[in-house]
Amino acid sequence: MNKRLGWFVAIVLSLIAGCSGGGSAVSSAGTSVQPTSCTGSCFNASTFLTVADVQTVIAQGVAEASARGVNATIAVVDRVGNVLAVFRMGAPAVPGVLISSSVDASNNPLLHSGLDGIRLPVPASPILKGAHLDDQAAIAKAITGAYLSSEGNAFSTRTASQIIQEHFNVGESNQASGPLFGVQFSQLACSDFIGKSSGSAPSVGPQRSPLGLSADPGGLPLYKSGTPVGGVGVIADGLYSLDKNITAADGNLNDEAIAYAASFSYAAPLDRRADQITANGVTLRFSDVDAAALRSTPSNAPPFSALNASGSLLAVQGYADGQVHAGTAYGQAASGVRADASGDFPNQNAFVFVDAANQPRFPPMAGTDGAAALTRAEVVQILSSALSTADQARAQIRLPGGLSAQVTISVVDSQGAVLGMVRTPDAPLFGADVSLQKARSAAFFSSSTAGAFLQTLPDAAYLTTDPDGYPELNGAALVTTRVVLGQYAAAAQSFLSRPAALTDGAIAFSDRAIGDLSRPFFPDGIDATPNGPFSKPAGQWSVFSDGLQLDLSMNAILQHVLYVASDGTLVPDVVPGCAGVSLPDNLQVSHTPTGARLANGLQIFPGSVPIYRSSALVGAIGVSGDGVDQDDMIAFLGLQRAIAALGGGVSQARAAIRADTLTPKGTRLVYVQCPQSPFIGSNQENVCAGF
Repeated sequence: MNKRLGWFVAIVLSLIAGCSGGGSAVSSAGTSVQPTSCTGSCFNASTFLTVADVQTVIAQGVAEASARGVNATIAVVDRVGNVLAVFRMGAPAVPGVLISSSVDASNNPLLHSGLDGIRLPVPASPILKGAHLDDQAAIAKAITGAYLSSEGNAFSTRTASQIIQEHFNVGESNQASGPLFGVQFSQLACSDFIGKSSGSAPSVGPQRSPLGLSADPGGLPLYKSGTPVGGVGVIADGLYSLDKNITAADGNLNDEAIAYAASFSYAAPLDRRADQITANGVTLRFSDVDAAALRSTPSNAPPFSALNASGSLLAVQGYADGQVHAGTAYGQAASGVRADASGDFPNQNAFVFVDAANQPRFPPMAGTDGAAALTRAEVVQILSSALSTADQARAQIRLPGGLSAQVTISVVDSQGAVLGMVRTPDAPLFGADVSLQKARSAAFFSSSTAGAFLQTLPDAAYLTTDPDGYPELNGAALVTTRVVLGQYAAAAQSFLSRPAALTDGAIAFSDRAIGDLSRPFFPDGIDATPNGPFSKPAGQWSVFSDGLQLDLSMNAILQHVLYVASDGTLVPDVVPGCAGVSLPDNLQVSHTPTGARLANGLQIFPGSVPIYRSSALVGAIGVSGDGVDQDDMIAFLGLQRAIAALGGGVSQARAAIRADTLTPKGTRLVYVQCPQSPFIGSNQENVCAGF
C-alpha cells in the first residue's frame, strides 16, 4: 500500500469510527489506530520513542502548521515526562501567550486572579521583554497527554478540560463538578516527589510540568505497539486556556489539528480513546479534529532535516537542551518505574519508583511522628491490602471492560512523611504525585495544627495586570495582589460553625470531604449557592485560580514560571516544597522549610482517608489512577482489610468524628463513596458499609 492510499484508508477508518457513536471526535490518524489487545502489560524494553520517532512527530506537526499558515511551538515528551525536544517555528522573536480561562471579543482576559490573565512576553518591559511561555505551554500539554494515558485509556488535554471544570458535563448548570476537579495543580515543579531533570539527557521520572496538567486542547498521547510512549503538545494560537463549550467544535482548532497530525503513526488506539469511555453516564472527549480536517498529509511531511527554514529546536531552561533525545522505556529502571524486587508484595505484580541508581525511592518505613507511629510492618500491610483491593476492583476508565483498576497508592504519617509508595503496572503516571497529594491532604486537615500551619505561610502573590492583560512592573518591583492564606482557616471555622475547626483535630477529613469544601458552589453543582470555604466564589473562581489549592503553591508556581521564562536570569529555580515560598515585590524569593506537609501541594478530589491508632492520628492513605469512587474504595477498604489482617493496632477514623457528621448550610459532607457492584465476578454491594 502506498503512502497516499494509506492516508486515504486512515480517513475512511476515521469516518467509520465517527459513525459508531461514542462522542464527537473521530479517528486518530496512522497505523496505530487499529484496535489493540494490550491490557496493561505490553510495555517492554523496546517500547520507547527513538530519536527518529521524535523527529518524525515534529516534522509532521510542522507540516500541518505550515499548511495552516501558522507558527507553532511543538514539544515531545516520553511516558515519564522527560522532554525529548521542543521546536519553535518562525522568527527567533518570542511568540506571545496569554493564560486565561475567559477572554472578551478583543482577546483580553476577563479574570485577573491567580495564574489567570498572565501574558508573556511584555514587549515594553526591560525585565520581561524576552520572557516566554510558549515552550512551557507546549511542554505542559505534552506531559498531560502522556500522564493521563495508559494501555487501557487514552486521554488528551481536551479530556482534561472536560473533567476539571465547575460542572460535569461542561456548560450544564446544576451539575456536580468534574471528577478530577483540581488535578491541574499536580505534577508541579515545586513537588518534592516529581523529578527535576537537568534539561539534557532523559533521567528517571516522573518529571515535573512547568504549568501543572493542562486543559488546553492540543496535547495528545503517543503510542507504539498499543502502549503509551509519551505525548505531544502544541501551541499556535497564543492562548493557553480550556474548552468552555463542548457542545460545538472550537472556532480555532489549530493547536489540536497540529498535534493530531504530529501523532500520525503514533496515535492512540481507537478502542482506548476517551470518546469510548464514560464517567457518570457522560461520554468523555478526546479530540474535535478528525483526519479529514487536516490540511496536510502527515505521511508526506518533509523530513526533519529539512525544517531549518521553518524554525529551530529550543533550549528550555530546566527542561530541554536544544537537542533531540530518545525517550526512556517505561517499566525499566531508567524510566524511574520498575517491577518491585523487595519481596514485600509477593505475587502482587507491584511496581515501585526508583532513583538513578535503581534503588527504591520510597521503600516501606516506620512513621516519624512519635511513639504511636505506624510500624514498617503496618505500612507494608496497608499497601499490600490496597493493592489486593485494586486487583479485585472493576476499573472505571479502562478498556476493554472487566479489567482490574490500575492505581498508585501512597501512605504517609501525620506529618506528611512518605512511608511507602507502590503502584500497579499500567496505572497512569499522573496518579503518582496525586496519590501522595491526597494522602497528605487527609493527614493535614485531620490534624490539630492545620489552621496554625496556614497562618504561618507567606501570602500568595498574584501578578497585577493592566487593562490589556500584561503583567505590570514598577521599576524592578513586581506589583502584586496579596492573598492571606490564614483567611481560609477562618473561613472554614465560620462555614462549619466550629470555631476550633482545623485546630483541635476533632474531625477526620477525607479528600472527598475536603473537596466538598473546595467547590465554587456548595452543595457541589447547585448554582447560585455560596462557595465552599476553601474555594474562590463563582465569578472569581477559574481553573487557573480555584482558591486554597492554588494559593498554597502560587508563589512557587510563579517563581518557576518566571525562572523558565527568563532563562534563569530573573529568579532562581524552586526547591522541593510547594508551601512556604515568599515572593516579594522585588522578586528576592525565599523559601522557609515546612517539612513534608503539603510539600507537593494540595489535592481536592476523592481518594484518601486518615489512619488512626486508637484516637491518635498516625497518617493517611491516598489512591489515584482510576475512577474517583474506585480511588475512594481502594483507600478506605484497603485500609480496613489491612486492619483485619493486622488484628487491630491501627484503625479507621471513628464514625463519630468523620467529616460526614458535619452538616454545614444544612448539607452533610461526604466521607467516602464506594462504587456499586465494584468487584470483578461478584454482585456484592455496599462494600464500604459498616466500618
